[in-house]
Order: sequence, then C-alpha cells, then structure tokens
Amino acid sequence: MQTRRFGRLGWQVSEVGYGMWGMGGWTGSDDAQSLASLDQSIAAGVNVFDTAYAYGDGHSEQLLAQTLRAHADRRLYVATKVPPKNRQWPGTAATPVSEVFPYEYIIEMTEKSLQNLGVERLDLQQLHVWDDAWTSDEGWQRAAEDLKAQGKIEGFGISVNRWQPANVLQALETGKVDAVQVVYNIFDQNPEDELFPAAQRLDVAIIARVPFDEGSLTGRMTRDMTFPKNDWRSLYFTPENLDETLDRVDALQQEVPAGMSLAELALRFILEHPAVSTTIPGMRKATHVTENTAVSDGRRLGEGLMAALRQHRWEWTHVIP
Repeated sequence: MQTRRFGRLGWQVSEVGYGMWGMGGWTGSDDAQSLASLDQSIAAGVNVFDTAYAYGDGHSEQLLAQTLRAHADRRLYVATKVPPKNRQWPGTAATPVSEVFPYEYIIEMTEKSLQNLGVERLDLQQLHVWDDAWTSDEGWQRAAEDLKAQGKIEGFGISVNRWQPANVLQALETGKVDAVQVVYNIFDQNPEDELFPAAQRLDVAIIARVPFDEGSLTGRMTRDMTFPKNDWRSLYFTPENLDETLDRVDALQQEVPAGMSLAELALRFILEHPAVSTTIPGMRKATHVTENTAVSDGRRLGEGLMAALRQHRWEWTHVIP
C-alpha cells in the first residue's frame, strides 16, 4: 500500500482509504461481513477510515469502534462527520447556519461520535454539508478551535455538496479547514478546476469520495436495476438517469486497457492527481477489499490514457429531488 501526506496535518495515510457509508444501512449490508472486510483492509495496509454519525445514526461509527479495539496496536486514522442539525442535504445559502451548525450542536455531536467510536480524540471531524455563505459565522469557527484546544479533535474538515466543489473556497481561506471531502471520479472531474489548486496552495488535504459514481463505474450495474425507496441510489439512479449513466459507462469501457477492470481504472484515474491524499471506496465485501487495495502499487496510467479519460467528463444537469 502506497501512502500520501495528508495536507498540513502531516499524516501518512493509505492512498486507498475506507468509505463506510454503505455499512450504515444500505441495501445488502451485513455487519459480520463489514467487520471482516474492515479487518482485511487493515491487513492490506489501509489506515484511514471515513464514517459519519448520519450513517445509520451512529451504527457505522459503532462498527468502526469494534475494529479499532481489535487493532489497538495499529495507527489508524478516524474521520467522521457532524450531520446538519436540520437533517437537510445538501446545505444551501437559503438556510441560516444557526439552523445547521450552531456552536453547541457541533460540540454535542462530536461528543456523541467520540462515545460511539470509543476514542478520546477524533483525528478528523468534518461538517457533513456546506455552503460558503456560512463562512463568516463565528460559531463553527469557534467550535473547530475549541475542539482542537481541548484535544477532542486533531483536524477539522468540510464535506462539500455534490456537484459544488468550488462552494468551499471561502472557507478554506479562513485557515480553519484542514481537509475537504469531495466527489471526484472519471465522470465528475470538476474539482480539478478550482478546488484542487486552492487546496494545494493552502496545503489542505483532499479526500476523494464516490470514486465509482455510486456503483456505475464498477461496470456491474444493469439497466433493469432498482433500489428500495430508503436507499439513496433510488434517487440518484432514476430510470432516466440510469440509462444515460450506463450509456456513458458503455462508451468508457472502450478505454479500459486489456487486463484491467473498469473499477481499477476508476481508482487509478483518481490517484493520478497529486492533490488527492486518499480516496475512500466502499468495501463491504472481501472481494472489494482485495480488488481496491491492489490498485495502490505506484503504477501510472500514462498521458495518452489520461487524455482519453478526460474526454469522459460529465457536466451533470439532472436535479436530484
């Protein structure tokens, strides 16, 4: 497993991390299988784990707590997130920050996550939604400062809204934000335009989430797939969106080199960018862990293939209800 520097926090983290959203109640999730996959990932060199209180109202955090206890001899980096108080995703400028991230609430939710995870300090606490209209609010800034001063967190980050990677640039200039989590994959290349250069200038770590576009870039989705109403993917992959997505996947398959899967290509594309500190695929099964961690071998895709992949950038125009 290759490691990368995690921005100004200076940690050496595995460039393939672990995204734990799917363990919080996605269709087909199984706790025993999840715990086994977590163990396997650590054996493969994964040392950064991204969870959130909202993933099953603390369930994902509690699963990770079991893993942390079982591997107490290893330096594992834990990142979690404060859900918006109004439980509305995404964050918008129309909503006052006092309804989303008031000071006392950030403190309260951090304490809950500490309890769920069974730790005295979080490596990284993140805000789970964001709008730059909230940047000047002293509440979230003071919470970040106080939690650090009290030793409750080491780093503070923001998870930005999907399709809005530039909607955090003002917050970065405050100097309070150590890491940004953003959707970045072959289809969604927008973070390269403004966010990545700003992060590199300010030495802010980048966590690349949704590397497989919620599953389409694994190459395993079919046009007749459906998801339960309580599964996020039922909103993301409506019949219309699913057909358009898989049309684009079919075109992308023509770029996959011999001997490589589409999923491997998707991860390698992300790791080509030097601004990325780690990417966090979901890995609920042993086969996922084996396939995804094997990508971290230092091999590069080459300029010709990268140029071809850049042509598959997708400027999304659909509206998620």
